[in-house]
Amino acid sequence: MVKEHKTVFGKYILDSLTRSMYENSKIIYRELIQNGADAIDHAVEKGFLKDRAEGEIFITIDKSERKITIEDNGIGIKTNETLPKLMNIGDSDKDKETDKGSRGYGRLAALGYCETLIIETSYQGETVKNIVSWSAKELMECLDNKKKEDAAELFQRFVNRTEENETADLHYFKVILENVNDESLLEKQEIRDYLSMVAPVPFDGHFLLKDKIYDYVKKHLFSLDEYRIYLNTDQLCKPYTTIIYEGNENNKERIDEISNIEFFYLPQNNPLLWGWYGVSSLKQQIPEKGNLARGLRLRKGNIQIGNSHCLVKLHKEPRGNLYFVGEVHALHSSLDPNSQRDYFVKNDITKSFEELLRHFFHDELYNLYYFSSKLRSYQNQIEQFVKSNEKYEQKLQKGFKDKQEVQQDQKRLEELKNKAAKAEKSIERIASELPKEQSPKRRIFEKIIKIKKLEIEDIKPPVIPEGKKVKYWVDELTKLKKEERKLVARVFSVVDKCLPDKDVIENIRLKIIEEFK
Repeated sequence: MVKEHKTVFGKYILDSLTRSMYENSKIIYRELIQNGADAIDHAVEKGFLKDRAEGEIFITIDKSERKITIEDNGIGIKTNETLPKLMNIGDSDKDKETDKGSRGYGRLAALGYCETLIIETSYQGETVKNIVSWSAKELMECLDNKKKEDAAELFQRFVNRTEENETADLHYFKVILENVNDESLLEKQEIRDYLSMVAPVPFDGHFLLKDKIYDYVKKHLFSLDEYRIYLNTDQLCKPYTTIIYEGNENNKERIDEISNIEFFYLPQNNPLLWGWYGVSSLKQQIPEKGNLARGLRLRKGNIQIGNSHCLVKLHKEPRGNLYFVGEVHALHSSLDPNSQRDYFVKNDITKSFEELLRHFFHDELYNLYYFSSKLRSYQNQIEQFVKSNEKYEQKLQKGFKDKQEVQQDQKRLEELKNKAAKAEKSIERIASELPKEQSPKRRIFEKIIKIKKLEIEDIKPPVIPEGKKVKYWVDELTKLKKEERKLVARVFSVVDKCLPDKDVIENIRLKIIEEFK
């Protein structure tokens, strides 16, 4: 140990813990909600609340006043502990294994986004409201000058503490940000979307498959912490839905549906994680627009870690995560969110967590959307032949432009028919290999193949009946001589090669026939 030097924490450590802590300023909501959730749990332990359902967290955004308030009816802080708990940095007495927050500086992040930060708190049985306020704007200005200062002394210089009378049976913790300087923190819809995915809230009542998740959690004795959290009086819920959309809010088109929920927990003897994912037809990556809850989300204590791209690195392909909707819940206490809340602190348990999840993503989920892609490819080959055959039959009625087109169409149709026949046999083989009981692959198979069942052998061969004369466009031009009709046929051929728009080609053909008929 070095005795001849005393370590100094300079003022810039405060900059790192406030306005420079998070890449996304919205994370301050997450931090304050996390503290509120812990406070509610402690209030239940102390008997201040009967259960977690009595706990509430209220968020109020007043854009006109540029003011944010976050209040919970949790345990609050005793008068003699108010200053130590609020003034000491990184000195939290929270339990890392049970509490959602543990580092003791999350509340400081709010200092970088307002002119004044006020905390009001009261403890049940005390008749005192403790008010601690920071002149955040002046503190930030001091951080911007070049003067060297001790972090603790600077932090303490801009704090005031006062007391007011309070009712003895009340217990709460309220954070007030006045004159907020970040516009995004005042956008209610953005904050609602963010918190509905990040916060530890219940599933939306319209999510038809939510009871399956609750039943699974209860059966396996897992924890799914949920709190009543309100934004401007509206309760927040996870926005999961069984419908997958494409397009914006004003013009959404339904493109797929989640028909069932599948579960997993790893390893099975002493799980580090459990999770669920929705089974759809997996026809494509879920579009960002219209699907707020897309992607597999990582959660600890039912609070989201990172965003929809957090687990991408563990998939066999980067796109894999966005084929699904679902959650991965970390269980082990050593799976500790880092200071940026975008992943876990690196340690041996984190490595084991990654290996387990990587194998599951590669072996299970990759195979599912690859299976879906293969099925849809077979189905498309069949449908392509059917459509081409229908067009060919239309040409038999209307006529061809020349003999070369007849030969090309017949050759192409034979090739398409052979591919379609092979595709149909592949589908039949896959169907025979599927387990009889319901499974993710069987559900995907039924969703894709039931769309349109086609039997190749029932489709008439794409050939001209024996003895029947082939009909050409120019056959209608009876007034023209044979050589003239050949010339018009060549014109048709040139037009067909030079113009990409088939509707325009058809219009020209009809006009020429009308002119010379």
